[in-house]
Amino acid sequence: MNTFLIIYLIILISEAIISTILKYTWQAEEKWDEPWYNQKTEHQRNSSKILRFISDFLAFLVLYNFIIPISLYVTVEMQKFLGSFFIGWDLDLYHEESDQKAQVNTSDLNEELGQVEYVFTDKTGTLTENEMQFRECSINGMKYQEINGRLVPEGPTPDSTEGSLPYLGSLSHLNNSAHVTASSSFRTSPERDTETIKEHDLFFKAVSLCHTVQISNVQTDGIGDGPWQSNLAPTQLEYYASSPDEKALVEAAARAGIIFVGISEETMEVKVLGRLERYKLLHILEFDSDRRRMSVIVQAPSGEKLLFAKGAESSILPKCIGGEIAKTRIHVDEFALKGLRTLCIAYRQFTTKEYDDIDKRLFEARTALQRREEKLADVFQYIEKDLILLGATAVEDRQVSEIGTPLGRYSMFLVPPTSWGLQCNPDFASTVVTSYVLLPSQGLLAGIMGKEGRQAARNSDYAVARFKFLSKLLFVHGHFYYIRIATLVQYFFYKNVCFITPQFLYQFYCLFSQQTLYDSVYLTLYNICFTSLPVLIYSLLEQHIDPHVLQSKPTLYRDISKNRLLSIKAFLYWTTLGFSHAFIFFFGSYFLVGKDTSLLGNGQMFGNWTFGTLVFTVMVITVTVKMALETHFWTWINHLVTWGSIIFYFIFSLFYGGILWPFLGSQNMYFVFIQLLSSGPVWFAIFLMVVTCLFLDVVKKVFDRQLHPTSTEKAQLTEAHSSVKCLDSMCCFPGETPCTSVGRMLERVIGRCSPNHISRLWSASDPLYTNDRSILTLSPMDSSTC
Repeated sequence: MNTFLIIYLIILISEAIISTILKYTWQAEEKWDEPWYNQKTEHQRNSSKILRFISDFLAFLVLYNFIIPISLYVTVEMQKFLGSFFIGWDLDLYHEESDQKAQVNTSDLNEELGQVEYVFTDKTGTLTENEMQFRECSINGMKYQEINGRLVPEGPTPDSTEGSLPYLGSLSHLNNSAHVTASSSFRTSPERDTETIKEHDLFFKAVSLCHTVQISNVQTDGIGDGPWQSNLAPTQLEYYASSPDEKALVEAAARAGIIFVGISEETMEVKVLGRLERYKLLHILEFDSDRRRMSVIVQAPSGEKLLFAKGAESSILPKCIGGEIAKTRIHVDEFALKGLRTLCIAYRQFTTKEYDDIDKRLFEARTALQRREEKLADVFQYIEKDLILLGATAVEDRQVSEIGTPLGRYSMFLVPPTSWGLQCNPDFASTVVTSYVLLPSQGLLAGIMGKEGRQAARNSDYAVARFKFLSKLLFVHGHFYYIRIATLVQYFFYKNVCFITPQFLYQFYCLFSQQTLYDSVYLTLYNICFTSLPVLIYSLLEQHIDPHVLQSKPTLYRDISKNRLLSIKAFLYWTTLGFSHAFIFFFGSYFLVGKDTSLLGNGQMFGNWTFGTLVFTVMVITVTVKMALETHFWTWINHLVTWGSIIFYFIFSLFYGGILWPFLGSQNMYFVFIQLLSSGPVWFAIFLMVVTCLFLDVVKKVFDRQLHPTSTEKAQLTEAHSSVKCLDSMCCFPGETPCTSVGRMLERVIGRCSPNHISRLWSASDPLYTNDRSILTLSPMDSSTC
């Protein structure tokens, strides 16, 4: 839009320069220099020619300045502000379960929803529900999976009862509940295979201790004084964690018989087969995105100092010097191929001397006054080494419903269709997105109001409750908003060209005396009252194609990509159309009416203001009807403002010119409009000029739709889920009059193809789609009548 404004500014300056030069060229002849009715004063004769040239140039700038549509900015801001409410009101974007509707945090980017070329999205909480469920694990090189409520080694069939771990029993309690019963356990035979049991014990103890999980609620049956003081009654523990992965792993370990029951004064308490074990929490090495792991240092009941580490395989495996590293790496890759979230578990045992050393280093780093974070990172790297690998875990983050449909639709409008997957930390992902060389420097951000909090939704430009809603946000709202704003901008430039060009042409007939063609009141009200409302309502309500078609045919998104409707080609078309209409307004009025001085029955002559009012009247009618031709979705509001604007102009002109206003300095318009409308040839001239202007536009639309139709225009000619075409509907209804058939054909020509009748009723059983969110809905057309 700014580029267009610069072009029109150049046009404005050019017209002012041309007018000024021609004025002095014509005034070089003595007979035109000082006409008897406009004699120069002595001061004007003695003034500098350069100053007079500059003064006249500025006067022409003022005369032609209306070609720059200042009111365009006001209208665009109103359209963006009011249009943003429709996203929040869209019931299709409302999520009933969470009682969340779509949110618009900025209205300045509505049209950018129709120009999306690349979609970058994270997985957790966006493509998934962020509900973690423990599925598989690898312990000491042996892979286990949950089948029919049992944790069994890889290989047994789902119905097999053989092959389950000798001490891991039923997994019937394995679910996503936050409650864990302290008496439940997988173990049934702990006396078998003591060495294997120790390895698995250590694995699940690491899972139960290496976390930041809190117990937010503890319910007992009244026996005992604390949540873990009674071993007789089952105790329900409710885990709370900032990370759903940690919560799922701690619950899985609890179901395996190693239950984290709480932390009290730096003591972590764990129940192993009903036996309470207390581990003193010595240090927590917090997780960070650079290390991609976290660790805890605890003192076991036996006095051993142990470090348990948990993190991504790329951060844990390189630090390991023992354990089944090769097998675990293979298992982790297999888990990842299944779409599971993986973590590796490792440990290290410290001697007393080693622990004293790291304790001293941690104290010095944490109490450092300068470069504390760097020193802590160095100490963490020093501690987290020489690890013994225990195994890996795999949890499933359930995919959101209907995720395949939006992803498939997005890839359809990409050229070429492409989908990428990237597993990385958030910082690296952000770097990839912002530095990708094919992307523009700006974009828009859509947040998902998921279970991870509202920070992303608050910081985004748009927020929806589920990822699947993004398809309608882009393909429907984005499509509509871009069509509306593009037409709004082009139409504003068009109608201002129509407005000012006759002013420029009129200067050739008044010897560039800077005489205005229109009355000052008309100059003021043209963009404010006479032509602003129809385009504003269009920019809010226009639906050039049914929303269901836009969602079912995402390839239509390509028709508006690359900013096609605001391209130089489209801009030149609208500008040329404006100039051609302006020439028809001016010269049509001049040759049909202006040259005849006795068109009135009483012999009165048409004066300057009558001629200007005629041009202005034709212009108001033409630009308003032009907006009507661009409208495809008609409501009572469109009819009210479109035809009401024309009626208001006539009523205002009659009222303004029919009364002598005492507070007006001049009465140039008194009785002018009434005199104009009292002439029959004037009515004929108005009709002829309006039809001539719009006929050229209609002819172009016909040829474009027949020879080079766009995908959107083809979709307009076909009703979704129906074999009836608009071409068939021109004459296929029994008893239809020829006038109705012609009217239907004209609808087809200008792109509005509607069923046999319009109704406000809708039924879910209707075979033809309906837009139940719109003011008017279309009922199905019976193809059997053809």
